[in-house]
Amino acid sequence: MEYKNKKVLVLGFSKSGISAAKFLVSQGADVYITESKEEKVEDRKKIDDVISLGVNVEFGGHSEEFISNSEFAVTSPGIPPKSEIMKRLKEKNIRVISEIELAYLNTKKPFIAITGTNGKTTTTALIAHILSTKYNAIPCGNYGKPPCDLLNDDIDYFVCECSSFQLEYSPSFTPKTSIFTNLTPDHIDWHGGIENYFEAKAKIFRGSQSPKYSVLNAKDEKLFEFSKSCGGKVFLFDGEIGDNCSYIKNDAIYFKQDGKEELIITLDDCPLIGNHNYQNVMCSIIASKLEDIPTETIRKAIMSFKVPEHRLEKFAQLRNIVFYNDSKATNPEASLVAINSFNNCDVTLIAGGRDKNTDLTEFCEAIKKHINTVILIGEAADRFDENLKKNGFNNVIREDSMQSAIDKSIELNPDVVLLSPACASFDMFTGYEERGKVFKEYVLSKIS
Repeated sequence: MEYKNKKVLVLGFSKSGISAAKFLVSQGADVYITESKEEKVEDRKKIDDVISLGVNVEFGGHSEEFISNSEFAVTSPGIPPKSEIMKRLKEKNIRVISEIELAYLNTKKPFIAITGTNGKTTTTALIAHILSTKYNAIPCGNYGKPPCDLLNDDIDYFVCECSSFQLEYSPSFTPKTSIFTNLTPDHIDWHGGIENYFEAKAKIFRGSQSPKYSVLNAKDEKLFEFSKSCGGKVFLFDGEIGDNCSYIKNDAIYFKQDGKEELIITLDDCPLIGNHNYQNVMCSIIASKLEDIPTETIRKAIMSFKVPEHRLEKFAQLRNIVFYNDSKATNPEASLVAINSFNNCDVTLIAGGRDKNTDLTEFCEAIKKHINTVILIGEAADRFDENLKKNGFNNVIREDSMQSAIDKSIELNPDVVLLSPACASFDMFTGYEERGKVFKEYVLSKIS
């Protein structure tokens, strides 16, 4: 695409926005970054860096001067379609695309796209880890680097985690392989309903954006039904269905292509625990086999894989207590997969934070089966406490801080302490990363 001397608007002073701005200005575009929030002191160096490249930057609102006469706009994830700035751009007929779309339009290298509600990051990291045994495959998108940062690098594959926010504004993005991990309610307010949320993700599996390969969850009823209308060659995971699939049988993970079955790895050799992680492994096996990675190479790569931070991450042991950091579980559905990973042991769960007000029935049922004690913190504590007791679980403790919750969990001396909050973190922390970091650092201070 030709950008020289064209005015391009970038919405949001975010990691992806800065990446898009740097690429566009390197192509000769006249770039304007507009950010609704006020300027932060800690961003000063980044601001100076982009200004030194010739990028125009404003904070505290979206001025007419920045918006007018833009050829198109690149939006940061999280700016909803119904926001005031999006309405203004629509009135001016200014096209809006994602940073992923921008990268796709400016490379001939293939994308492997991973979307879904949960499991995206682990799957993205594991696919990149396996493919890196043979190719230069880089994790990017919602995890890792923004893909625009990689446009001048000599890479073979963009292994791209794609959020619904990003895909909403990616009208031509066509991956070589599209993976749909699962679908549960999330970001409903942003999209205006569960069906809109699904459609944002579904677009890279059909129609003009159909991939060469579609990989979907056989255990998810909606996705299994959707798989029948997907473009490309369809592979299912977590079910021995048809001639192209990956599944668990005899305590091992198998892969089948065109009816030919291979044993890839036993569950005993797999470092990731829980069925949700086995699903992530099955996705990764399919994506890797489609790029001609040998079976033994895949098995060894899985065995050497380290789980991304804050995602059911086993990180410490104090006496007999094993600690898991699952701070990335920002909704009850994400916590469910962690909770269901533990059987026949004494587990203390630390949960709570900023409530997303989703239904807690299934969450409470899983706690009754797998958890001995729940310690609640944060703004959601009242509603979670009420729902747990209403569903017949009474072993609930309330604490005021993460540190006091950890102290209480150690005092209980369980087999496992699991931080899996089922909530956003913004009532007490800047994000799930800080929440997980505080959890880990305080636990480790008790060990040292």
